[in-house]
Amino acid sequence: MGQGRAGGALALAWARAGCEVRGPLGRDEVAGASAGVDAVVLAVPDARVAVVAAAVAPHPNVVVVHVAGSLGLDVLAPHTRRAAVHPLVALPSPEVGADRLRAEAWFALGAGGDPVGAALVAVLGGRAFEVADRDRPRYHAAAAIASNHLVALLEQVERVAPDGVPFAAYLDLVRATVENVAALGPLAALTGPAARGDTATIDTHLAALDSEDERLRYRVWSDRCRALALAAGAGTSPEGDR
Repeated sequence: MGQGRAGGALALAWARAGCEVRGPLGRDEVAGASAGVDAVVLAVPDARVAVVAAAVAPHPNVVVVHVAGSLGLDVLAPHTRRAAVHPLVALPSPEVGADRLRAEAWFALGAGGDPVGAALVAVLGGRAFEVADRDRPRYHAAAAIASNHLVALLEQVERVAPDGVPFAAYLDLVRATVENVAALGPLAALTGPAARGDTATIDTHLAALDSEDERLRYRVWSDRCRALALAAGAGTSPEGDR
């Protein structure tokens, strides 16, 4: 285990689920990490996974697992028993993360990995799917868009909103939108001026924004919304949804 948020959250979640957890371990303890255990979990930055895996003494009965979303199983050489277990969960702290990991969280397993990977998910009550090595970077890019890019987008919402409008009101709008997407899919859930071809309202929005940077961001997403609406065969009348 590493000593960051992911490693701390996973260690705490597995311990609460009844597993015997040793760690997190320091750098000087890595070589002997495979002694007397069933699995070694590498919760380290992606760029360090291969280096740390190579430093762990191989053992034929020990599974070496990494939790990196963008990497396949090849980075775990020279170990013969390998698994990838990436939690598709935002882990802001060990305590919060541990709770989320035990709330039917989703996990991306490395395709063809050791069955111990699936067992580590099952003990947490999680849900798992496999991602082939060639698809791991694309899978992880989608995860970054869904989580990290959303945070950046909401920061813009908070910055653009005028004084007196509660940020919580926009967050409730976001929650309802996510529910719509879950129920209908992205294309059918799309509403707003770009979806209905209301260029006059879009121009009003652009004029109200304070900087070219804000206007550029708005244009990019407005254009994308319009393209989605056209792909879905949406109407172009400025009347209708808001």
